[in-house]
Amino acid sequence: MKRNSRKKARANVIRVRTWTHAQAQSAQPYLASVVRSVREHFLEAIRGHNRVQQLSKDHGRPNRESIIALAEAQREFDEARQRFEDAENELNELDVYVLDPVQGLALIPFEQDERLAWFVFELFDDEPLNSWRFQEDSLETRRPIKAA
Repeated sequence: MKRNSRKKARANVIRVRTWTHAQAQSAQPYLASVVRSVREHFLEAIRGHNRVQQLSKDHGRPNRESIIALAEAQREFDEARQRFEDAENELNELDVYVLDPVQGLALIPFEQDERLAWFVFELFDDEPLNSWRFQEDSLETRRPIKAA
């Protein structure tokens, strides 16, 4: 019985590729480009969602033009959402994870003192890779990279 529980525990383990600081530094231009795309597509999807919601509100019986406008808005929203998911998946394939698409924040895994830690990539900072945090830290925690 214990064997099965060990197998189940191992099945729940997610392997994350860890980065070195040098690897993260050299990937900065690429990461900035993809994080920027994630942000733009996310904002586009929000605008599309809001447009669909606005057109969906009941204004009496819909006419042909309102039906076409709603269908077009829904199509544009679906395409924007798909572009967002594609860009996010591009980062996830590298084991880089979006923390906040609007603020352009992403997390890059690395190992510090035999513990999982994350470089915090900040798109709009002059130095996008200037801080890190341990996995168990609060999301707001930032340690200077120099201490890593």
